Amino acid sequence: MSVTHKSYETLLVEQQDRVVRVTLNRPDRRNAISRAMRTELIDVVESCAQDSTAHVVIIRGSGKSFCAGYDVSAASSDATHSTTAGQVSWPRRAVETISLSRGWSRIWNAPVPVIAQIHGHCLAGGTDLALHCDIVICAEDATIGFPALRMGGTPPTSMWLYNMGPQWAKRLLLTGDTFTGRLAERIGFALEAVPSDQLEAKVSALATRIAAMGRDIVAINKHVINVGLDLMGRAALQDIAAPMDSIANQAAEMATFTARVQEIGLAAAFKERDAPFAEGVPIDVSPKHD
Repeated sequence: MSVTHKSYETLLVEQQDRVVRVTLNRPDRRNAISRAMRTELIDVVESCAQDSTAHVVIIRGSGKSFCAGYDVSAASSDATHSTTAGQVSWPRRAVETISLSRGWSRIWNAPVPVIAQIHGHCLAGGTDLALHCDIVICAEDATIGFPALRMGGTPPTSMWLYNMGPQWAKRLLLTGDTFTGRLAERIGFALEAVPSDQLEAKVSALATRIAAMGRDIVAINKHVINVGLDLMGRAALQDIAAPMDSIANQAAEMATFTARVQEIGLAAAFKERDAPFAEGVPIDVSPKHD
């Protein structure tokens, strides 16, 4: 059965020729990733891998953002990222976080190429998703980062090192600072950044070129490159990072943040959290001098 004939609660799926477009469809939550959305994303990519008419997948977001992170609302069914510090035992949290990272690896290892099309905000869990796509193309004015680290945790999938190298990974993860799409291209988070009004056309053109290749040739080349990254420790590092994320989420800062959320609300607590960092302007590309 074609993937477009399946029904999804959190995604919109359409196919044009050999290209399948998957749109995260929770715009009221800025496409925050719930457990249901993650499950559906994995299913749709793996289904495309089994569909001979699907040669490439594009993942994008509806509304103003690609993805604002994991859903931390009380209504979310994602226990790993919605519960407060101390409410879930460390062993259970660690098991859930390992399951989370291995779930994203199923997209990474699927034998069909996946392109992330980023606009607006791509934060926290949104970066986990984007970095498990094969190619990232973003709008120049996109805002990207993992500011949630300021209250605890570490990226459970730990893909930053492999895209950006150790110094930029440390620069961004040791501060939780956000950065623009322009800088994302410069440091290797994204392959390319383009004006926002050209993003759709740029991603479509690239997807069409990839789709013109034979599916088996593309799958083999993707597999070889991914095995190379695993020889560099990617999979092993994820198995280390996931339980470390669980431990880091037990930090005193997380307990303090959780208490403040209960006292003043989530939005105000985020503003208070970011105040020491003079939040407001993402790191951008420095102007070049002759």
